[in-house]
Amino acid sequence: MRIDSYAMDDGADGIVYPDGIHAIVRDDRAAYAEAACRIEDSGAQAIWLQHEFGIFGGAAGDMILHLLERTRLPLVLTLHTISEKASPDEHRVMAALLRRASKVMVMAGQGRTLLIETYGLDDAAIAVIPHGVPDRPYVDPPAMKSSFGWEGHRIILTFGLLAPDKGIDHMIRAMPAIVEAHPDALYVVLGATHPNLIRERGESMREGLAALAQELGVGNQVRFIDRYVEQEELLDTLQAADIYVTPYVNPAQIVSGTLSYAIGMGKPVLSTPYVQAQEILSEDRGVVVPFQDAGALSMQIIALLSDEALLRGYAARAYAYGRKMIWSELARNVGNLMIAAIFAHPDRQSPRRSYAVLPPDPSAVLRMSDATGIFQHGILTIPDRRHGYCIDDNARALILMAQIESMDEGLRDKWMTTYASFVQHAWNPDRGRFRNFMGFDRRWCEEEGSEDSCGRALWALGVTVRDAPSAAHREWAAHLFEAAVGPMASVTSPRAQAFVILGAGAILDTDPDHSRISIVMARFADHIAALLDAASRPGWTWFERVLAYDNARLPEALLVAGRHLGRADLIERGLISLEWIGDRQRTPEGYFRPVGSESFGRSHKPPLPYDQQPLEAQATIDAAVAAWDVDPDKRWVVQAETAYRWFLGQNDLDTPLATPAGGGCFDGLTPLGPNRNQGAESLIALQLASCAMMRLSQRLADVAQGGATGVPIAFA
Repeated sequence: MRIDSYAMDDGADGIVYPDGIHAIVRDDRAAYAEAACRIEDSGAQAIWLQHEFGIFGGAAGDMILHLLERTRLPLVLTLHTISEKASPDEHRVMAALLRRASKVMVMAGQGRTLLIETYGLDDAAIAVIPHGVPDRPYVDPPAMKSSFGWEGHRIILTFGLLAPDKGIDHMIRAMPAIVEAHPDALYVVLGATHPNLIRERGESMREGLAALAQELGVGNQVRFIDRYVEQEELLDTLQAADIYVTPYVNPAQIVSGTLSYAIGMGKPVLSTPYVQAQEILSEDRGVVVPFQDAGALSMQIIALLSDEALLRGYAARAYAYGRKMIWSELARNVGNLMIAAIFAHPDRQSPRRSYAVLPPDPSAVLRMSDATGIFQHGILTIPDRRHGYCIDDNARALILMAQIESMDEGLRDKWMTTYASFVQHAWNPDRGRFRNFMGFDRRWCEEEGSEDSCGRALWALGVTVRDAPSAAHREWAAHLFEAAVGPMASVTSPRAQAFVILGAGAILDTDPDHSRISIVMARFADHIAALLDAASRPGWTWFERVLAYDNARLPEALLVAGRHLGRADLIERGLISLEWIGDRQRTPEGYFRPVGSESFGRSHKPPLPYDQQPLEAQATIDAAVAAWDVDPDKRWVVQAETAYRWFLGQNDLDTPLATPAGGGCFDGLTPLGPNRNQGAESLIALQLASCAMMRLSQRLADVAQGGATGVPIAFA
């Protein structure tokens, strides 16, 4: 079994973590997403989260939810604090953690009660497993005291990070009476001051406690050991103690690791009545005294030190109970809990489903359209008129009408004319650009759209010239393409240039001698290739220092240009960059994982998984088909098929985005599941992806009939 460890780092102490420990920057939201990606890709079967308020970033530590939302692994949650009087943010975070957890571990029975009564958690999800302790044989205290120079003293010990809630001042106030009855008593406070306290107040608390001891006349009977100690020295110190004291002041404290260690070493324990102390010290395993009561502390310690048989009886019962808490027992109990969480997790039983290519179905696309064009967004499956229309989506819809084969010709003519009319109306000859956004009132929101949207419109025109069944539509598209390509030759956006290349490639498929278009294609391809050369570095074979949207269109453009211009240099760059982005868009299991929108703008960093968009899967399929056209290797078919299966459920959440009945497609994959809205971009992406897979399958069949080896693709 391999266990990967993750530590929260607030950056305040300059800690250098050992090899194998992964640090998460406490207040960096992206670091939590990166950790989730690393965990998912590591092959882990479950996550074991140690939760305490104050450890994680955000309101009440809610940044940890950002990590948990981005992994589907079963979660075993260990809670160190459960408050009956939680703040609204604490209650919100705790409720979210409990919803996400497969199993919840608490270290005291009262924790189980609070989870059931306060948060309504099912009792079956909760396991009470005591805090773990090392396994050491019992040793009488006098045998260890010489190691510390404590011969002749009765040692009363408290250890742990020094902080206000430890109640050390009350124990110091008890010392005068104890020393009067037992002059050999020595109270040892072992541990450094809590680092957060050091940053805020320095050592003022420790200095105040020392001053209090001097003021009460027990300065020589109270000893501070101001440092961290390794575990073996800590255990030696515990074994040298006669009595262990936890005078804590917080009733809500569910568990104390120091109390657990003391019980494990067989120490008679005196404690205030916080939750774990009441449970673990029952049945005469220790003594419980009221909070902030120095008189009760002194009275009980005097009684214990005055009766050796009483002291030894508490020690024997504590040590016997501690045998149930040794690390091997904890490991066995937690291991069983992990196994239960893994086998109970819904994702363990992946549904059986077909990954056959769906026949293209324009029904959902047409449902999103009216006489003006296709609406941008949907509220579930209903068009959202508030956001109107855009040329991006109408250009995509025009491509779909040109490429979908099994469609009634009358219906195709109607809707191709509708989308073509939108593209025509968007053309602004005064600016040499296409407008993009139009309100539901049919008023343009701008005089020209972005370069990328203009490039996409030109691409749609080229595809229409090549693929439209109707000669009238081909003639119209050729006329507008010729009018727009000259002004569009000045665009500088790499993706806009890529779209122009794709449109130009479609024109050259029908007219290989169109020299003006070849010149534009060559100039844009050279620019994109130069970007690749300039931005690439070891481990980063890409056109920019960041990953963004429609990534695979850049390699696709180089491949299309290289094929038409007969340039091996462009083809080579297209293939290596497509292979590189393909590696970045693949899970360890080989599933497709498109670059998520969370990754946009992250310079030279691996992509984060969410939110995943259908546009990326479609672009990858088209690019893989373009790669196969110039390099008929099986790997490009596999890349296309893998990207297509993302629509059908072979993805990070094992959840289909395609809704085959009616040709629908959800808008994306979020950490919490699909975005169930169905907008134009997503609907068209699925349908164009299906068209591309159908064409690829036909080409492979043609190759196979010609004697070469093809790769069959299944169809529904």
